[in-house]
Amino acid sequence: MKRIVFTTAVLLLAAFSAMAQNNAKGYYKDVLLDGGIALTSKSFIPSTIYLDLSTQFFLSAKGTKQDPYTKTDTLLQNAIFVGSEHDENGYLLYPDGAPRFRVLYVNGGSSFAHGKSIGEEGRENIRQFILSGGSYVGTCAGSALSSKGVLWDNGYRDEESYFAIWPGVIRRSELGKTYTGMNIPRRSPLLRYYKYGNDLHLDSLYHNLGNHAYKGLDFPAGTEVLATYETDTLHLKRAIAGEPSVWAYKPYENSGREVMCGSHPESIAYGERLHLMSAMLLYAMDGNGYQTVKGELQSGMERVMDRSTHDHDPAFTKIGDKQYHHFLVRVPKKTKTLRIYLKAVPAVSTESVATSADSTAKAASAGTGQPQAPKEPDLFVFARRGKFAYKGESDAQDLSSGIGKVVTINNPKAGNWYISVFCNTTVETEETRYGTVYTGNLEVLNGVPYIIEAEY
Repeated sequence: MKRIVFTTAVLLLAAFSAMAQNNAKGYYKDVLLDGGIALTSKSFIPSTIYLDLSTQFFLSAKGTKQDPYTKTDTLLQNAIFVGSEHDENGYLLYPDGAPRFRVLYVNGGSSFAHGKSIGEEGRENIRQFILSGGSYVGTCAGSALSSKGVLWDNGYRDEESYFAIWPGVIRRSELGKTYTGMNIPRRSPLLRYYKYGNDLHLDSLYHNLGNHAYKGLDFPAGTEVLATYETDTLHLKRAIAGEPSVWAYKPYENSGREVMCGSHPESIAYGERLHLMSAMLLYAMDGNGYQTVKGELQSGMERVMDRSTHDHDPAFTKIGDKQYHHFLVRVPKKTKTLRIYLKAVPAVSTESVATSADSTAKAASAGTGQPQAPKEPDLFVFARRGKFAYKGESDAQDLSSGIGKVVTINNPKAGNWYISVFCNTTVETEETRYGTVYTGNLEVLNGVPYIIEAEY
């Protein structure tokens, strides 16, 4: 069995050879709602329902005497942002480091306490999520967490507990439990989605010790000001009139986009404030990075996708649940047959023994008396000429159960063919007081290994 080695040049080809593909596909769900430690707990926000987005949420205890934090809060939050025994890289990321959700939404609350509770490994995974194409929306504390630090009255201070995904500085308004208005610039991307009564103004956005992007210190090039606080009518000691209230940033062409807001539009279920939060989510998702190909398949050479997260070899890493892996095949002229083989990776003997023993123990404890072999995951394969292949968007496919597949295309047209593998098996979920908890099929979180081969 031969393993193919690819150069960076091939992967760069992958990034730009099929830009017409739909970047809304290949995610487990649309939005992960973070209402974790020290944040406001929300099981939903109206805009995700309004936009018909799939969501998953995490809620922690409130941290009060009546509802104190426990080890469970930390364990569940770590499972999302850091990982667990069942999921080496956490809920945010696929085994190869690609984003598992389109958007991470971070609620209001205490930015300092929440950032610290996630820890450096979790914060690094959030940075990886953005750089790999996942997008971010943060309101109030969530917007502060995106920055690298805060300008206080006595000077600037780096905040090591912040994510620094937007390398700029925020300044707190010190304006608590009141309402602010916003103006939308005429060229704001928010106007791509809604018109806001055609007066480019929004009234009565709840504001509680929120912030604004500070333009006077290290304001990052490429930052887009999407809305500003309205003309100051409150005679504040620290005026916020004209300061960026909603802003966006996209670090690289193929990274995700971050959209931040210093106030609270997220809880409103009607009118222009609902449209503001909806537009923030839409603009973030429109900025998701494009999926890229893993590499080029040469005729008759097997490509073994069996690496794990800790191997740091994403081009050969296992596939996650509801994820697509894309490959390129250059079909020569006068090719009579293009055949795609998808195969299971043979089990390692030591792993087989361990799995068998574990299955026997589980069966005995369940009282069945017979070990139950885990069901083989379902991997689908798709092929399409000239564009990335997806379910419902392919020239040939095999949707049968299991891993083993053979797709035959007779007299294929010469040119670039894109081959996609899709993992249809996913976890089961249970809604608890802490939000969404995974059950069943947990093995797919660390990825499903497979072998892909093209023959022509």
